[in-house]
Amino acid sequence: MNKKKLGIIRPDTYRFSLGDFEIATFLDSTISRDGPYPIFGNNIDEKLLHKLAIENNLPAKRFEHGFTPTLVNTGKHLILFDTGNGNLNHENKGQLIHLLEKAGYDHSDIDYIVITHCHPDHIGGLELINDKYFPNAEIVIGRVEYDFWKNGDFVPEQRIPNKKLFDRICLPLSDRMRFIESGQDVVSGITALEAYGHSNGHMAYYIESEDNQLLITADVTNHYVVSLQVPEWHVAFDDNKEQAVITRKKILEMVFNAKIPIIGYHMPFPSIGYIGKEKGKYKWIPVSYQLTI
Repeated sequence: MNKKKLGIIRPDTYRFSLGDFEIATFLDSTISRDGPYPIFGNNIDEKLLHKLAIENNLPAKRFEHGFTPTLVNTGKHLILFDTGNGNLNHENKGQLIHLLEKAGYDHSDIDYIVITHCHPDHIGGLELINDKYFPNAEIVIGRVEYDFWKNGDFVPEQRIPNKKLFDRICLPLSDRMRFIESGQDVVSGITALEAYGHSNGHMAYYIESEDNQLLITADVTNHYVVSLQVPEWHVAFDDNKEQAVITRKKILEMVFNAKIPIIGYHMPFPSIGYIGKEKGKYKWIPVSYQLTI
């Protein structure tokens, strides 16, 4: 008698402590794509990327992208970083609301929604506000990022649909927004850090509690092998590719020297790890039990 196959199953929620804060990551959705080339490394020979993938035990012509919003509980406030895909893509529909509820959170208890940048996979879930979700959340967004998309004068051609999406989703919510500059706090212990390049006003965020630090890097790195081992290779998703390279190298070196964990939106779930070095190249070191003991 044949046994019924049940399909792939994987974890989708991870929660840990950082000092007095509690932090959770959620796998909003995943998508498999052709690549990594030319999405990654379109400024180099395709064979070099295939070689890198094979050396790291990865398929040469397929890769998976995950989308990981983060929730920080300071004890006084619940702060959600990015909102996932929402209902923008029915084949890749976001699961954030379901995952929040499964983990014991009520969406109405979220005090702040921090948008690291305004690409679709980060603002898509804001559209759920139209369905009465997140009724009490103030939306925090970088001033540079918001102004860039609102003005629209220098939006690259590939991002014209993104501009239309911003106008549809974000502009009607402007009365619920607080605009932030690099170096300013969302709340005590959560500080914005400019990380421009992937988008014009892309922000990272320091999280600090009881002398423990973590950096939410959002889309500074988009692939745990390519973006780290060869940060100078271009990424199609980066709006300003040269600036993104500069930022990527700066952030990677900074967190390597500080020996603090990062949460990367597109890193393999639970999307938390450390930056190491091997033979002069950065490498991804996934978190194990460092944050749960």
